[in-house]
Amino acid sequence: MSLTASIMDIIFEYARAHGFTKVNSMKLSFGTLSCIEPKALEFAFEVLSQNTLAEGAMLEFDIMPIVVTCLDCGSDSAVEEFPSPCPFCEAQDVVLKSGTEELRIVEMEVD
Repeated sequence: MSLTASIMDIIFEYARAHGFTKVNSMKLSFGTLSCIEPKALEFAFEVLSQNTLAEGAMLEFDIMPIVVTCLDCGSDSAVEEFPSPCPFCEAQDVVLKSGTEELRIVEMEVD
């Protein structure tokens, strides 16, 4: 709920600054490992947006994959979980390159 409350605060701030009165859709981005559950976020948004300019807005999610860089072979690879060995050479020496990105509002369609 707190993430959604923060999203609502941002929407209201942008509405005041840019003069729009309705949010039709929003694209949100976050990493797979950020512990954000899309269904829970949709539910919280539906509840908190009631009777506001964001009521009924559609949410679209851009979930960034987990990517590791292998310290042995140098390859970058998307993996399903972390920690995980390199999918190419199976080395255990990998570093996390992406997948932990925080929640961001990428775009909003407004009236």
